[in-house]
Amino acid sequence: MKQENKEIKYPIGIQTFSEIIERGYVYVDKTSFVQTLKGGKYYFLSRPRRFGKSLLLSTLEAYYEGRRDLFKGLALDRLTDDWEPRPVLHLDLNNGMYNSEKGLLEKLSFQLREWEKDYGLIENAGSTDETVSIRFGSLIKNLFERTGKRVVILIDEYDKPLLNTIDRPELAECYRSTLKSFYSNLKTQDRYIEIAVITGVARFSKVSIFSDLNNLEDISFSSEFSAICGVTAEELPIYFGKGIQKLSDKLGKSEEETVSLLKKLYDGYHFSMNSPDIYNPFSLINTFKKEDPGRYWFESGTPTYLVTLLSKINRPFSDIAPVEMDRMELESAGLLDSNPVPVFYQSGYLTIRDYDHDTESYILDYPNEEVKEGFLRFLMKSYIPDMMPGSGFTMPDFIRAVRDGKPEKFMRSMDSLVAGVPYTEKGSAESHFQNAVYLLFTLLGFFARMEQRTSDGRIDITVETQQRVYIFEFKIDSSAEKAMAQIKEKEYWRPYVSSGKEIYLIGANFETKTRRLSGWLIDAINRE
Repeated sequence: MKQENKEIKYPIGIQTFSEIIERGYVYVDKTSFVQTLKGGKYYFLSRPRRFGKSLLLSTLEAYYEGRRDLFKGLALDRLTDDWEPRPVLHLDLNNGMYNSEKGLLEKLSFQLREWEKDYGLIENAGSTDETVSIRFGSLIKNLFERTGKRVVILIDEYDKPLLNTIDRPELAECYRSTLKSFYSNLKTQDRYIEIAVITGVARFSKVSIFSDLNNLEDISFSSEFSAICGVTAEELPIYFGKGIQKLSDKLGKSEEETVSLLKKLYDGYHFSMNSPDIYNPFSLINTFKKEDPGRYWFESGTPTYLVTLLSKINRPFSDIAPVEMDRMELESAGLLDSNPVPVFYQSGYLTIRDYDHDTESYILDYPNEEVKEGFLRFLMKSYIPDMMPGSGFTMPDFIRAVRDGKPEKFMRSMDSLVAGVPYTEKGSAESHFQNAVYLLFTLLGFFARMEQRTSDGRIDITVETQQRVYIFEFKIDSSAEKAMAQIKEKEYWRPYVSSGKEIYLIGANFETKTRRLSGWLIDAINRE
């Protein structure tokens, strides 16, 4: 509903459509998509956490329950006269204790009992020795026979049990088997089903639990449904105009400046090659409610499965974004693939920045500042957990030393910082140390590159400021002399000699035993 001249209520943490409407919270009207979905039968939608998937299913539930009163003034009320109630089975797998073999079975069994009780089918409930899959299939059939109407099935966060067990392959396999059998009813009971909509973070194509459902339409990359969750640039002033005005007054900015700030922080998501810009809805409503721009989405929690995945990565983090990926590979990638990039995309940490029609490949990048800064800070905490007061490292001093061309000073600061690098936990010491240094410079606002190719090798790390270029070569358990010799032998500075900037060459050695920089050498190349 559009705003009126009264206090605006923002639905933070509220994902039930009826509550949002009845209690007068701001609701971005997505109900026209309900009419579009009625044109098909089986759908799957992947979106990042806190992006409105649960609210979408709640909206569908209200429609199929025939609650036209909730849709007064909304798009769907004008688009259809079909408000006939139908039986709805809404399964939310987001809450559950998925830490044992019984965890998933108990969750599904509890939900089945609730449905059986709600629809008065207790006498037809399965016996204790029947599987949850058989009970689910019987419930769908019995509901149709009892009501004479096809059943609506809504499954929210279908993949939560799998995400929670990503580091426990045996339990994950057990859950996959259970879910595959459970969801197979979407095919075997097809004649009794009106529509089924399944949502989650991770795509299903290689998880195998939907392998038998060749009638399931994946709309995750569909341009038609790209704005089904989130807030578009056109919707922003319609539903949040008063919030923008109040935030502008609080920040002492013009409304144009405030919108520009919101765009920089929260906009930039794209879910298809022709997607409009999508704002993160969770960060937006928190910002308007608190009248304070913050990193709300990222600070709401990093998924445990992402932490587990990151701990297994042994690659330069500069390769994560921007990155080019084959269209078919990205659109068919599943959670358990070895390439982490699709999972970062599915989780909302990367988004589609562009599409190359000639090569049929996507260009992926961080969607906005909130995600990029939050992601890098999370990585930094993982790689250098001891970056705390008392370590001898201060960010202002480090930044000034880099900016002012004082490499000896910032190298001393770096020495005190890297003492906390737990390289043994993340693969090889060399790649882990390089990642830590890259993250440090990037987080502090400097343009850094890793493994930059030259005509005669790869530079470990290059850092550029407006007036200077720093070229780093790191050795592990060797010597600073060997590091500097490699820089000069391969003439790593050559690509920068015509830049007009001061060029500093820094060769350093990291001792794994002491976890300190045992020495470094610094040389300078005169400007041309």
